[in-house]
Amino acid sequence: MEDYIVRPIGVVRSALKDPADAPKQGALTEQEAEVVVDPALLAALDGLERRMAPAGGAVTGVSPHRNSGKIIVLCWMHGADRDRLRVHPRDREELPERGVFSTRSPHRPNPVSLHTVTLLSIEGNVLRVRGMDAIDGTPVVDIKPHSPELDG
Repeated sequence: MEDYIVRPIGVVRSALKDPADAPKQGALTEQEAEVVVDPALLAALDGLERRMAPAGGAVTGVSPHRNSGKIIVLCWMHGADRDRLRVHPRDREELPERGVFSTRSPHRPNPVSLHTVTLLSIEGNVLRVRGMDAIDGTPVVDIKPHSPELDG
């Protein structure tokens, strides 16, 4: 197979410094973080402010055709073991091992993680988000708008 090169567009800044401290599913937490985008890519953020959650970050009663207040951040889980193909789900040793493609484990051949987060603010090239479980220093490879009618 052909190799591809993925270049980071930014980095996560978070109070989470160790993978052991990270929640298993950030979307289920109030964990806040910053996504610091490479200043050379500032123009790529144009229009993203329309995706920000209302003041306070609470989004309720969103119809499929309205702003959800959410974005999708794709990261490269740089600390992952790319050679592991089987894991115990949720790191619970009492559960039988399964293939990584049937789990949300960061350990996988291409450790791309997907985070649907609430966009709280944008200050220049820094996005403040809620619901991010990536640790400090995690490379960000892409940002996309969340679309409730397409993404569920």
